[in-house]
Amino acid sequence: MEERKNIINFCIISHIDHGKSTLSDRFLELTGTVSKKKMRPQYLDLMDLEREKGITIKMQPVRMSYTLNAKPYILNLIDTPGHVDFSYEVSRSLAAVEGAILLVDATKGIQAQTIHNLELAKKPRYYSSSAELRGRQNFVIIPVVNKIDSLYARVEEVKAEISQVLNVEEREILSISAKNGTNVEELLKVVIEKIPKHTGSEDAPFKALIFDSKYDSFKGIIAYIRIFEGKIKTGEQIYLIGGKSKSIVKEVGYFKPGLTPALELKAGEIGYLATGIKEPGRVRVGDTITKLNTAEIKPLPGYKEPKPVVFASLYPESPEDFDLLKESLNKLELSDPSFTFEQEAKEMLGRGYLCGFLGSLHAEIVIERLQREFGLHLIISHPSVVYKIIDKKGKEVLVFSPIDWPDVSSIQNTEELWVKLEIIVPKKYFGKIFKVLETTKGKHIENKFFGKEQVLLIYEVPLREIIKDFYDKLKGATEGFASMNYEILGFRKADLVKLDILIAGKKEKAFSKIIPKENTFLEGRKIVSKLKEVLPPQQFALPLQAVISGKIIARETLSARRKDVLASIYGGDYTRKKKLLQRQKKGKKKLKGRSLPIKIPPKVFLEIFKSS
Repeated sequence: MEERKNIINFCIISHIDHGKSTLSDRFLELTGTVSKKKMRPQYLDLMDLEREKGITIKMQPVRMSYTLNAKPYILNLIDTPGHVDFSYEVSRSLAAVEGAILLVDATKGIQAQTIHNLELAKKPRYYSSSAELRGRQNFVIIPVVNKIDSLYARVEEVKAEISQVLNVEEREILSISAKNGTNVEELLKVVIEKIPKHTGSEDAPFKALIFDSKYDSFKGIIAYIRIFEGKIKTGEQIYLIGGKSKSIVKEVGYFKPGLTPALELKAGEIGYLATGIKEPGRVRVGDTITKLNTAEIKPLPGYKEPKPVVFASLYPESPEDFDLLKESLNKLELSDPSFTFEQEAKEMLGRGYLCGFLGSLHAEIVIERLQREFGLHLIISHPSVVYKIIDKKGKEVLVFSPIDWPDVSSIQNTEELWVKLEIIVPKKYFGKIFKVLETTKGKHIENKFFGKEQVLLIYEVPLREIIKDFYDKLKGATEGFASMNYEILGFRKADLVKLDILIAGKKEKAFSKIIPKENTFLEGRKIVSKLKEVLPPQQFALPLQAVISGKIIARETLSARRKDVLASIYGGDYTRKKKLLQRQKKGKKKLKGRSLPIKIPPKVFLEIFKSS
């Protein structure tokens, strides 16, 4: 077919809420991929969670057909997320395409994540002796200003900002309204004209990159692939170079955007391949698929795996759900390879997993998916960042959980991760932003100006300062106009200590936290006060203590639950009343002396972790 020679693979990148999903909707309508009857907003956002939150969480490929000047084209579009926590989705998308539309909101202009995504797009894709892969170094970026129909649009100013950042002429920047469809057809024509067509040979040995995957109980793991060379069809034997796994192809097909079976997939195409493999560890994102018994093929470079920086422990509320949690995490990792998990156990909670995430929103989304898609009820620990300890012998140890924090006597130095924080904000909010940044104990590096209104502030701050509610504070101080992005710089010295919580003199490891020494009293007081509020009363009074290196820094007492032993007594016999009260007091003292275990309901853990 003629159209196979005209395959164009591209994606849309931008800051969150700049109109990627709306532009994708217009492309689907324009190409007739989805009829107007079936069309709904955010069509490519397939998860309920994405539509509820109004953000793209998962990249989503779709195959479209379009005819221009009597020539048929196949257009493979990948819609990508915009939030910093899902940058790994963007980087994987970029490796599967030859060009990208850089979309910028005409009302907000260049944002922090715009610059970050632009840097990702500029990075070289692959290095190889293959002509197909060498050609992909000429990655094309098409700058576009969106929302020109808005009353608050600053089209010319935003074009000037893009021109400055991208080093292009302002006349080369397209102006569109994805909402109304204005100039969207012209944009599609520019995509066809400027983005390189694929050049891989169908006659070469089959070679494809896995850029995403998901689990199917009937077809096994379904790999989302970009084919660089060769062709593949159902029934053929395949080999995964990295996973050293072999299998028989159960099905191949395209994204329309649902999975649509096809006879075969050929060089240059983006599609899916049902591997028939049901063990998640054997199919990995970034692996190269070839045909079995093919002469030795050099694998594609794949992806640099992201390193999680935020960690939280997940435990099932019911111990019987541990196997379901394990199975769910394995399946979820297929569609989100940027988070990690390893088994751990805590005395009060039983067996669970320590999970690593790319940020706090990433953690929130993964946890919500586990609850919605797999019906799990979870207990979630304090989110924490990774720390480094240098012991007295000079050995470096990474600490992902307070449980692993060694005895203070063996510690020489403690270190924590710092990040380069980039904030873009209109000039009029300059003063308010500095007040928010003052609370982070960060270091101001420099300011840069974009056009007449926008300022880029660059700071270096501890990662722990921005993983909780920093973004909310930033948005609140600037009426929603600020945007941020951060990049890990490495470890730096910090004065850190482990805060332990004692209930009736017994250490409850699930409540332990790593915190800066200067925050110990406030944090300790906060936790024991919250415990006094949410922990059910016991038969005897409970001391609740916050402890640093054996020293009590905060204390509360949970009063005993008292049975009204005087309820059945009528009249004013004082001596009898006194005798009953003394007997009750003696009984409580006896119970306390037996050191009976304190049962902490799961909802107490949830309340404490939520408040932190």
